[in-house]
Amino acid sequence: MLLPQALRPDWPAPAQVSALMSTRSGGVSVAPYDSLNLRPPLLGGAGVDQPESVFQNQRHFSQALGAVPIWLNQVHGTTVVTLTAADRQAGRDLPQADASISREPGLACTVLVADCLPVLFCSVDGLAVGAAHAGWRGLAAGVIDQTVSALCQLAGCPADQLLAWLGPCIGPQAFEVGEDVLQAFGVDPRQPDASLFRHSPRSDGGHRWRADLAGLATRRLATLGVRQLSGGTWCTFSDASRFFSFRRDGRTGRMAAAVAIRG
Repeated sequence: MLLPQALRPDWPAPAQVSALMSTRSGGVSVAPYDSLNLRPPLLGGAGVDQPESVFQNQRHFSQALGAVPIWLNQVHGTTVVTLTAADRQAGRDLPQADASISREPGLACTVLVADCLPVLFCSVDGLAVGAAHAGWRGLAAGVIDQTVSALCQLAGCPADQLLAWLGPCIGPQAFEVGEDVLQAFGVDPRQPDASLFRHSPRSDGGHRWRADLAGLATRRLATLGVRQLSGGTWCTFSDASRFFSFRRDGRTGRMAAAVAIRG
């Protein structure tokens, strides 16, 4: 089996749905991107990985998934794109979006992460799938809301007929945030829900909280009517041997979570 360290959702999806979450293991990139860095070179930036290494890593990931990943130019927003056969074309620009949905067999809705939360979706009949990149900014702005709404429309089903899987993200023991994050979620810093924002003052007395990103997403999904949830138990920050973490390392690689209807 390719990429034996990768995660596969423990959800009751139909057999025609393939889903996979990479870890940092199983690739050819060297430090600090070691080893399965999947961030597309087309995204550019300073100090990026060698393109040849990334392309080889992406081939390994695609083979393990059994579908073609469609990469996004993620901007911590709420835009959801619908993938079609046209997205198979080589050399196209990456869609600027933080979520994708599809009914097209063989194409994988794919998001990149290195602390943000990946959320994979499929309809219970396996005829539509989706993926969302949910960092705190996107989550607070409504990326999950938009993805669920778009996928329900595409699948022709209510939210309670969706399955959702939450992948690895920075955990509540490591995710330090300030008042701006609480306010983005409409939370009064003087009276936060301790189960989602635990007050953890700095040594100088300054205010700080530790936020539960997966918990915030779980609560939002439940509010939207998505009842069949799984995952959300891994911390990228605390497991350096297994996961990339931008907050921990700064210069690092990216993992991918993807879901597809088998071609």
